[in-house]
Amino acid sequence: SMASPALLMRVVASAYSVAEKAATIVRNVMSAGDLGIVEKAGPNDLQTKADRLVQMSICASLARKFPKMTIIGEEELPTDDVTEDLIEDGQCEEILKKPCPAQYTGIKEEELVIWVDPLDGTKEYTEGLLDHVTVLIGIAYGGKAIAGVINQPYYNYEAGANAVLGRTIWGVLGMGAFGFQLTEAPAGKHIVVTTRSHSSALVNECIAALNPDHVIRVGGAGNKIIQLIEGKASAYVFASPGCKKWDTCAPEAILHAVGGKITDICGNSFQYNKEVKHMNSAGVLATLRNYDYYASRIPNTVKESLVP
Repeated sequence: SMASPALLMRVVASAYSVAEKAATIVRNVMSAGDLGIVEKAGPNDLQTKADRLVQMSICASLARKFPKMTIIGEEELPTDDVTEDLIEDGQCEEILKKPCPAQYTGIKEEELVIWVDPLDGTKEYTEGLLDHVTVLIGIAYGGKAIAGVINQPYYNYEAGANAVLGRTIWGVLGMGAFGFQLTEAPAGKHIVVTTRSHSSALVNECIAALNPDHVIRVGGAGNKIIQLIEGKASAYVFASPGCKKWDTCAPEAILHAVGGKITDICGNSFQYNKEVKHMNSAGVLATLRNYDYYASRIPNTVKESLVP
């Protein structure tokens, strides 16, 4: 008989199904019309009913199946009043069938840390820029992002009534990433994707120093990594604090699984152990290819003003 799937593959298979459930919640809140918007730290730091319900759904569903994992979500929420209709018990069969990379077969449940952004791109969600929105579930082991799920609830939403709405991208280091068509940005073109709603003089100074052919301003870290892996942008550059571990964990795992690279602006790797501070205070630099080209052009003045 087949050995039962390794723990990591069971966690990823669950995260896939849990993310699909999350996407349904995101769409249902939007179509019901009352977003229940709350300002957290200010007008660019919002929380909606979807953020709250999705986080409860993801965290409660994964905690029920894998009680010894550490799960860290963006929103400060009570965990005890989660209704049964928010629980997702399913697991993606396709993922369960894949063999676990050898270096991860011995992982124990208590060694995993899950970083959850229930709705990445909340501001864009409230403004109807629905393709910017993602649900992020990142899986870390030994302080490294090793697997991740990115769901885009509104993928294809402008493609007409018969289009399949939404998609789930997932990846594991040593295995690859799935659910999209890996594409490299046009050779010789320097297309930078950056923040839409968190711009600053420093952000713009850093981008100007790269002398890009084109700058794309969109919401959401998950969305920006998708721009890289689908070849729409060649570098994701954000010279500012503000990005958090739950923004980068799932996207990092997927980007690294296809040979890309993400660091802070100063070139340091992100750490994802449960004791780590949540803020990525030295910003983000990510590419699918040619990381060194962009890293070498970040001005020292920019690096010095961002302290890891």
